[in-house]
Amino acid sequence: MASPRLETYCCPNRDAATQLVMNFQPEVFCGVCIGSASISLLLTILQLLPKKGQSPRKMPKASSSSTILLLISICDILGGLGMIFRSSVWLGFPGFIANISVSNGTDVWPSAFCVGSAMWIQLLYSAGFWWLFCYAVDSYLVVRRSAGLSTIVLYHMMTWGLAVMLCVEGIALLYYPSLSSCENGLEHAIPHYITTYAPLLLVLVANPILFRRTVSAVASLLKGRQGIYTENERRLGTEIQMRFFKIMLVFVICWSSNIINETLLFYLELQPDINEMPLKNLRSAALITWIIMGVLNPMQGFLFTLAFYGWTGWRVDLKWRKREIPWESMSSSTVGENAYPSPVNYQSNIHDSKKISTTDSQQTDEAISILSEANTSSDERLTRSSPIYQGW
Repeated sequence: MASPRLETYCCPNRDAATQLVMNFQPEVFCGVCIGSASISLLLTILQLLPKKGQSPRKMPKASSSSTILLLISICDILGGLGMIFRSSVWLGFPGFIANISVSNGTDVWPSAFCVGSAMWIQLLYSAGFWWLFCYAVDSYLVVRRSAGLSTIVLYHMMTWGLAVMLCVEGIALLYYPSLSSCENGLEHAIPHYITTYAPLLLVLVANPILFRRTVSAVASLLKGRQGIYTENERRLGTEIQMRFFKIMLVFVICWSSNIINETLLFYLELQPDINEMPLKNLRSAALITWIIMGVLNPMQGFLFTLAFYGWTGWRVDLKWRKREIPWESMSSSTVGENAYPSPVNYQSNIHDSKKISTTDSQQTDEAISILSEANTSSDERLTRSSPIYQGW
């Protein structure tokens, strides 16, 4: 699981709240993390692999949105691998981790492993949060026709730059002036927790607002396409809205336990003695949410692929051939910046004004197809049955 408590545990003089959760059934907790991360890792890769029975189509150019969705899955996969490796070492070599103490200053490898593995997990999941925020921004910009493949470079700079900067800054403040003297007070821990949870809270607050604005813009596009709002277009808008809802639902399910757990542990830290009887229920709630985090955090990768693409099936096609991959658009139109193939043949005597109108319509259709890309086959049938995808 991904929690700033992993880094604070690397401090030999860790606080009592961190000691409470990290020493609670460590073998069970590490086993839960390994099991959940392994299942999520296998199912996520299964979701992304090409499947048998898919009709080969001309491979479209990747859009910025589809690239972002793939990068989110990659961050989840790498973060899950970090969880598996870290928990496996903790289970297989308990004495190795036990060497993290104030008195043992000669053996630096346990502390180095503790800090390195915790930073790897935090960095990858933090980058995933930033990519999810970029997806919400990109969806809105696509509808406003202000985004394209060129913007993916800016997203890379923002995502990796902010993720690395916040991670390094939080770790540096936590372990200042040295690893043996960290966690002497909340002035060391609070900046670390803020830099860890800032991107998570940003997604929780900003993404619903951006998704809601995008859905409203999509409805305006569909209405303005032909001046009417048919049942098919209404259903298409609902499908896009449901896709955004499922993304946020997965995010809330996987990370709300982290916020609850951190709130409880901070409250316990402020108490003179966390072992007092009146605090028993709070301690139990903190330990329960701690185990829940170990289950839900690694499952984000697989649950996100369900929200992004739906269930893609079990029949994997490992034969190499040029075909559409699961994270690309399932619409029949090719996504490009300057070329939009028409679904029908135009007569040679069409007026220039009609050609301009057709170009605008194709740009509108492209924006909608990007938002609804990689959905299930029902979404594909829906978009093809809509008037905006038929002859104009």
